Amino acid sequence: MGAEPSSPIRKTPPLLLGATLLFWGWQSNLLVAAAVMALILEGARLVSIRWDLTEADFRRIWNFSSLLAITVAIYAFTSSDEGNISSIFHGGPGALRTATLTTARTASTFLRWLPLVFFLAVAAQVYSVRETMPLTAVSLWLRRRRDREIKAGRKITPVADINITYGYFIICIFSAGIHINEGSESFFWGQCVLFAWALWPFRAKRYRLIGSFLAFAVVVGFAFYTQFGVRYIQHALEGYNARWMSRLFHPATDPEQSMTAIGQLGLLKLSGAIVIRLHTPDGAAPPTYLREASYRGYYSANPRWYSIPRSNFSQVYSETNQTTWILQPHKTNSDTVNIACYLNSRSRESGSPKGLLPLPVDSHRLENFDAYILQKNLEGAVLAEGPHLLIFDALYGTGSTIDAPPDTSTSATNLDLLVPTNEIPALKQIITEYHLEGSDRSQTLQNVFGFFVGNFGYSTYQGPDKLARSNETCITRFLLSSRHGHCEYFATATVLLLRQLKIPARYAVGYLVHETSGSGYVVRERDAHSWCLAWNDRTHAWENFDTTPGSWIDIENKRLSPWQKYSDAWAWIKFQFARAKLFWSQGKWRGYVFWALIPLLAILLYRIVFRRGRARQKDLEKPDEIFSWPGLDSEFYQLERKLADHGLPRQPGETQSAWLERALADSRLADLRASLQELLRLHYRHRFDPNGLDIEDRRRLANEVRACLERLKGIVDREAEGRR
Repeated sequence: MGAEPSSPIRKTPPLLLGATLLFWGWQSNLLVAAAVMALILEGARLVSIRWDLTEADFRRIWNFSSLLAITVAIYAFTSSDEGNISSIFHGGPGALRTATLTTARTASTFLRWLPLVFFLAVAAQVYSVRETMPLTAVSLWLRRRRDREIKAGRKITPVADINITYGYFIICIFSAGIHINEGSESFFWGQCVLFAWALWPFRAKRYRLIGSFLAFAVVVGFAFYTQFGVRYIQHALEGYNARWMSRLFHPATDPEQSMTAIGQLGLLKLSGAIVIRLHTPDGAAPPTYLREASYRGYYSANPRWYSIPRSNFSQVYSETNQTTWILQPHKTNSDTVNIACYLNSRSRESGSPKGLLPLPVDSHRLENFDAYILQKNLEGAVLAEGPHLLIFDALYGTGSTIDAPPDTSTSATNLDLLVPTNEIPALKQIITEYHLEGSDRSQTLQNVFGFFVGNFGYSTYQGPDKLARSNETCITRFLLSSRHGHCEYFATATVLLLRQLKIPARYAVGYLVHETSGSGYVVRERDAHSWCLAWNDRTHAWENFDTTPGSWIDIENKRLSPWQKYSDAWAWIKFQFARAKLFWSQGKWRGYVFWALIPLLAILLYRIVFRRGRARQKDLEKPDEIFSWPGLDSEFYQLERKLADHGLPRQPGETQSAWLERALADSRLADLRASLQELLRLHYRHRFDPNGLDIEDRRRLANEVRACLERLKGIVDREAEGRR
């Protein structure tokens, strides 16, 4: 039996749990399930059915709820399904894609289903005789302490009972709040009413009713006006420059513009973090350049490149297998590279990871690609929305690209020939002085390349002497005097020179692939690169044209951190976990694991519901059994089991006399002391005396045990009534 409670255990007011469950179901779009649960819990006040659940029964029920919570958590955090219970029976990329487009965050699934997870535990309490739950069923620490006390033969510390209905009330309110904030005030006022209902029994009786009402009104008013401040902060954070936030943690290329470091003072630093992994079939060479975006417009006052027109993305649709995406139709002759990359931005509409794909310039087909949405623009950028980690095969090498060809109009309107007027004087001076214009396109490109190779050096540091003065631009300073800079200087200057030479050109950003790792290749943040795309009017294709000195790779590698091998090992571990999660979410394994857990839950539930019935049936059959040892049919064993069910078990190796003396330390057994000691004396005679008991004493043992059992039942009933 539990310890005497120091004060009555409060129950929730009538109908509060039912109303709270309906409120949760309304806010979570699970109203039917909530109505059934509310009817079951509130029905306990209308029916007299009660079960005499022991501490062991409550333990099994709580273990079932815990296992169910773990099952739901595993599924919720490895999928993107949210809010729809039926979705947990489906898997595969199609279901994952559909679910992700209509949800916000995967973690909300588990939080929203908490009332379902712990419903059985609450129902067991309200339909039990005691209408409370022993704390040892909930607390693993108390449970272990009791086991240690029994094993050591120490006095068992009494443990109080608890009422979990108020905790369940809080869980329901919390889960009801896990929904998209649409600006509605229904949740706020609904929870205010429910909290007032729940707190009403706790109001101080010494104050007048109007005082309690005014105090609660002040709290509600403060909370109501505080929410506007929280909402304002939320909108302010959402309105912050998303590019700045993404670059603070993970660099993400903007498809609309590229903010260059041209003209900035100091050392350009990038980390050695691995951002892309590549594998090629049969050890073939990888593509040298992985492009993320290209730009046509250049703004020299605040050096940056931008896309023209802005946000000109068009939808790309997958094939029927949902994993093949065609970027250029009717292309078959190609090489293949397996790319693993991360999407480091977020879609404002769906909340899913989003980002530009690093692809070979002439990519035409993506396979084994489990994206949700894929878009491309006229400047060759491919924008994907999908899981944070993407692993796919890119087919490339056809020569043609997805970029739109240059305009056929004059240079005044052709954006791929447009040069800012303040850059033209320096460009003309360089073209004339170094005779860059050749007899044909090939000769011109060769002259431009030789000009940069023979006269320029690579540098990540820009000192004051290399910055533009008031009468010149950064590129003018770079071309005419400083002649040292990083790849953004070379790419920008090359694009403008080619345009001045009447060769259409674009500014491209992405990565250079050069570092092997195991059987594949890795690309780091410091491998980020800028180069030029030049139009070939003979093949009608854009071609990579890079004038940055090749020494830039060695210069960047000299900044290798002594801790890089450790960070690479940690990055590999994180990549393996991310790949395992991706494999889990894209396949049907989630469904298999879920169905595998159902039999375990069913077995545990069966033990909870039917084990007591089997135990009672065995007790009824015991008198008819034939015992092989005298005294094994003693009714005293029934009394021992009854006391054990109520927290006074006999420890292994403990004699019955020592156990009974320890059990009689419970104050509520004081009235039974004499009877229990006499019954133990009769039991010992029946068990060990060669002469046994005569008929009269044998009958007295049986009758006295039944009488004690009835008195124990009366004590338990009075405890339950007192708690009510």
